[in-house]
Amino acid sequence: MKTKVLILSAMTFSLVGFAQKSELKTAEKELKNGNNAAAKTALESASPLMSGADAKYKAQYQFLLGEVNYNMAKGGDTSAFDSAISAYNEVVAIEEASGKSKYTADAKQKMQAMTADLVNSAVEDNANKKYKEAAEKLYLSYKLSPKDTNYLYFAASSSVTGGDYEKALDYYNELKEIGYDGSGVVYKAKNVATGEMEEMDKVQRDLMVKSGTYSDPVDEKTPSKTSEIIKNIALIYTQLGQDDKALEAYKDARADDPKDVTLILNEANLYYKLGDKEKFKELMAEATAVSPDNPDLFYNIGVINMEQGNIQEARDAYKKTLEINPGYTNAQLNLSTTYVNEGNALIDEMNELGNSRADIARYDELKQKKDDLFMEGATVLEEALKTNPGNQGILTQLKNIYGAMGDNENFMRIKKLLAE
Repeated sequence: MKTKVLILSAMTFSLVGFAQKSELKTAEKELKNGNNAAAKTALESASPLMSGADAKYKAQYQFLLGEVNYNMAKGGDTSAFDSAISAYNEVVAIEEASGKSKYTADAKQKMQAMTADLVNSAVEDNANKKYKEAAEKLYLSYKLSPKDTNYLYFAASSSVTGGDYEKALDYYNELKEIGYDGSGVVYKAKNVATGEMEEMDKVQRDLMVKSGTYSDPVDEKTPSKTSEIIKNIALIYTQLGQDDKALEAYKDARADDPKDVTLILNEANLYYKLGDKEKFKELMAEATAVSPDNPDLFYNIGVINMEQGNIQEARDAYKKTLEINPGYTNAQLNLSTTYVNEGNALIDEMNELGNSRADIARYDELKQKKDDLFMEGATVLEEALKTNPGNQGILTQLKNIYGAMGDNENFMRIKKLLAE
């Protein structure tokens, strides 16, 4: 009786092994015939039989599964890229463990081709503003070819462009962890026929120069991206409202690039948000010391003070901006607005006054002060028109000021300029 059981078991094993081979052969045949759907069906039938299969059949199964999913990915199902990568990697792992390598070389070659397909598809997605899809494909490219760390950097950039800050943060932190630098050398030479400088790899460039079709070879060093990555991590934490992590990130970023004015300003804003006005003022003073001739810096200081209601500080910053760059239109508009806002603030008090002699005297005093402030605002814009006569923003704000002052002559003059 025991003998019969052993014979029955052997027969069952043989039948299972036959079924494995049969389904795998069917899948292989259908793939060669270009029938991906039939190959997929055959592999689905073989799947339950793989747990007890020999390593050679497991490797074959995974390789064919990679082929099926790669074909699906190339056909438009981009989610299949991940499955194809997983299957090809499994092939390599199985054959490394078994000491055989029937499919390993082909699997690695397929993964190299897939990397190129993914990158090309990501470039197309970015061009079509499909940034999330582009980032996912670039990250898969990095996983396929970990030595090509630029793919991870570009995945982070696509995520930022698409507004997916949490995913961008994951990518940037991974770049930081692997010590990504991003610097390198770009190889260029002049096309003799067109006179244009063209970029290519070093071997090709040197061959072209040697052939005489290109000349003037140049090796250009590209800067490190470390500071940019650390800065972006800090900015994203701020964007996500994770203030404690943002402060820590700013410390890292400032240590790496202590004179980056944008970093100083953003850190200052964060301290202001957290209620630490002394630290805010300290950082703003540091920013102006680092970049005393930067009109954008003083303009931003003006904007921040304006938002805080520090009218005189804002006004001083806008005036400094215009000392550096007399044609800075937004600074002109905002400087004018500081006077208008201060004048408008007097109207509430004017409206609350009664009809007593003292109230009438106070009303006249406030009205004169308001008109003087409005005139200050108008003077700033009249001066701005000398260098920028057709600016619609300046003309519109100036028309509104004259209208509020009841100056009909100037109101009509500016209205005419607007119409022209």
